[in-house]
Amino acid sequence: MLHGLAAAVALALAAPGFLGAADLPPHPTSPWHAGKVTKGLPETAPFCLDGALPAAGSWHRHFGTDLDTAAVQVSVRASSDAAAARLARGLERQVAACAADWLREHPDGRAQSRDYGTLPAEEGAHVYGVHTSIPDSEPGVHLFGIGRDGSTVTVVQWGRMGDLSDAPVPAFKRTTTTAVNRLDP
Repeated sequence: MLHGLAAAVALALAAPGFLGAADLPPHPTSPWHAGKVTKGLPETAPFCLDGALPAAGSWHRHFGTDLDTAAVQVSVRASSDAAAARLARGLERQVAACAADWLREHPDGRAQSRDYGTLPAEEGAHVYGVHTSIPDSEPGVHLFGIGRDGSTVTVVQWGRMGDLSDAPVPAFKRTTTTAVNRLDP
């Protein structure tokens, strides 16, 4: 029993597997750069997910290009498979409601969301897109991949200027599948 407990503690302290720069959708003119895998939440919450991710058990990694595209992956080791399933469902609900929530805060803007469906990765993954724009500003497009492997949940948020027609959905679905399948180190 003690050996099993020691293994569980070691797993909780270790970072889950993360994406590398080459796993992100290719940028047409710039390579991706990956930051360090860091314990805790990012200083600024990913778009649409403010307050949705718990600090306990979390790790993150930022990615960027030389131009207008950025991404972040946040993974959370929950206390159980059931807790992870609840977290994943909550994140999906928050992202699915993001465009409507954003419009309430920016009534002069435009926003739209799209559900790109589920993916057969581990215990499941889901991909969403959100487009926002306000007058006299550049529009933004964001893709979200949310998935779970056992008691670990990951969310990948990708964003750049543009609208949903500019989003590399097939490549991002591959990115999301890779992120979920890589969670178990």
